[in-house]
Amino acid sequence: MSYLGLLNKKPYRYYSLIDKATVDQILEAARVEEVVEDFVNLKRRGVNMIGKCPFHDEKTPSFTVSPSKNIYKCFGCGEGGFPVNFVMTHENMSFPEALKYLAKKYNIEIQEKEVSAEEMAARQIADSLYIVNDYAKDYFGNQLFNTDEGKSVGLSYFKNRGFLESTIKKWNLGYTNTDRDDFTRAAISKYYKKEHLKTLGLTSKSDIDFFRSRVMFAIHNLSGKVIAFGGRTLSSDKKIPKYMNSPESEIYNKSRSLYGLYFAKTAIRKADECIMVEGYTDVITLHQNQVENVVASSGTSLTSGQIHLVNRYTSNIKIIYDGDPAGIKAALRGVDLVLEHDMNVKIVMLPSGEDPDSFMKAKGTDGFKQYLADNEKDFLFFKIELLMSDAGNDPIKKTIVMKDIVGSIAKIPDQLKRAVYLQETSRILDVDESILISETFKIINKDQKKKDIDLRRKQNRENKQNSNTPFAVATPKGEDQFFPMNDGKVPLPPGGFPHQSATPILHDEYQERDIIRILVNHGCLIYDKDSNVTVCQHIVANIRDDIDKIDNPLYKQMLEMAMSAIDRGDQVTAELYANTQDTNMSKVVVELMADPYTYAGWQHKGVYLQTQKPPEENQVLDTDQAILRFRLVKIKKLIDLVEKKIKELTVNQNSSEEFLLNIRVLQKLKDERNTIAKKLNAVIF
Repeated sequence: MSYLGLLNKKPYRYYSLIDKATVDQILEAARVEEVVEDFVNLKRRGVNMIGKCPFHDEKTPSFTVSPSKNIYKCFGCGEGGFPVNFVMTHENMSFPEALKYLAKKYNIEIQEKEVSAEEMAARQIADSLYIVNDYAKDYFGNQLFNTDEGKSVGLSYFKNRGFLESTIKKWNLGYTNTDRDDFTRAAISKYYKKEHLKTLGLTSKSDIDFFRSRVMFAIHNLSGKVIAFGGRTLSSDKKIPKYMNSPESEIYNKSRSLYGLYFAKTAIRKADECIMVEGYTDVITLHQNQVENVVASSGTSLTSGQIHLVNRYTSNIKIIYDGDPAGIKAALRGVDLVLEHDMNVKIVMLPSGEDPDSFMKAKGTDGFKQYLADNEKDFLFFKIELLMSDAGNDPIKKTIVMKDIVGSIAKIPDQLKRAVYLQETSRILDVDESILISETFKIINKDQKKKDIDLRRKQNRENKQNSNTPFAVATPKGEDQFFPMNDGKVPLPPGGFPHQSATPILHDEYQERDIIRILVNHGCLIYDKDSNVTVCQHIVANIRDDIDKIDNPLYKQMLEMAMSAIDRGDQVTAELYANTQDTNMSKVVVELMADPYTYAGWQHKGVYLQTQKPPEENQVLDTDQAILRFRLVKIKKLIDLVEKKIKELTVNQNSSEEFLLNIRVLQKLKDERNTIAKKLNAVIF
């Protein structure tokens, strides 16, 4: 059922919040390239755009956006859909929430009725957590600007750091007072659930405020929603932890979050570089001083998830270090992950005693940028210099360092880049290049063997799980059921057709999918010019009585939607299926639109089909053959069932009347099968 159908029938109260005309306006306005580019760095490739998939980790871009079809499709992981589906999947939103997101992006006003308590209770847990965090953000901001303690302690701290009031509000900075449970009591008085407060780490297990007497930093996701908080104490007491952070929850995964990325993503894409620092205040200071392509990992080392986030926008990372050499060595171990993602890493060491915040204030924007440009070093060469200076002339330590360096080079997937690094490392360390190459390939082979073993184990687990999954079994029909044929109807024998064996229903998948392919791509085209009958109308007229014979429930649902649309007098196009809350349906539609036929536009290259029209111009033949193939496979299945029944009757010596009736049914089915096969020029064995 499409979303518009849901609006008419109103089975979900939540969906009735947005009227049909507004939904149409939102879906029509949303352009896939504009929506996706908020999260993925896209580059033009012919008529399409391509980037690195935001839904799985990949080194080579396979995520394709088609502006002309208004769809996206990843040929690596299979994710695909329309603009609204992208927002739903990427931001973990419900369909109505995705519509609101798009409405805000395209400045479309939505008229909503007040949400009732019952409707609020029906929202997903994730939506509730976002709402609670939004309240907490406002509460902390109010404490900062409108309480004596907040202004004298929190606001003074931020202003002493040089933050403008506009910056403080933009980044949703705040303050929590010293009272033990002020926030918790205030939230509960506003009917926010204590269980949600505890899930988000805003309230402790003992029912008191988790954050007390701290300046607060809101952490945003890529769409700007607050997913967590960091709180910094201003106390000099060493027993009190300097920073406290929200625990992980359904909406917050620390290893997949980067502080400031929401505000930095456009600048990162424009500069084609991401600057990485350590602290919240470093990020904010740099942004305020027009260095906006900067984020913080909020930890000593990068994670794979964080690297994947950056990799959507750029392949270049510049990491600024201000710590002692021991801390830097620990952090460098995490940078090997960046090399695995085939990204380019530069390192900048600030002068002793400086951090990005203090150095920006000392040098100013131009001086800061110039220092970065003058002092950036390639990650591997920086690592060689740092580790070799510690090793000195100790041969054992030097050997350990070489192994460490070679281990990093082995992480680089690009063979040419790896070869250049080996050559340069050989020169710097004065070691025979062939030795370094040999050691590198030993590590690569070892890592590959481990990956192969892990993959086999995973496949074995999946196979074991699949072997325990019960197969679908067809339900026998009653005596009054009929199987429609082109020239009439064949009655079922007494008691209906026998049960199918418990085997997976796979052999009809192609024929059923082919019917859907034509509906999606050519449903609104004309099949018969004289009667003005569309392809969809012709298919439905021939398939309508066979709906119950369709094994794939999704394809069956899509055919039923087409039938309902025709009955309403509506056209059947891809949009009928595209803009629904059913992500599986959207994926199928995009797959069929992305590759309706393996026909790569060869006519533009001077290569033409010689014996027939291109598939997109040959809808009549395409439709007829698809219907015939569908009927043929269904009849073959019935023939198998009847033949099995006849064998059972022969073995059990049942009544000759039932036996003869099944023989007649079998002959009728075979005649129909042969007729269809002849039309398809198929040979029956």
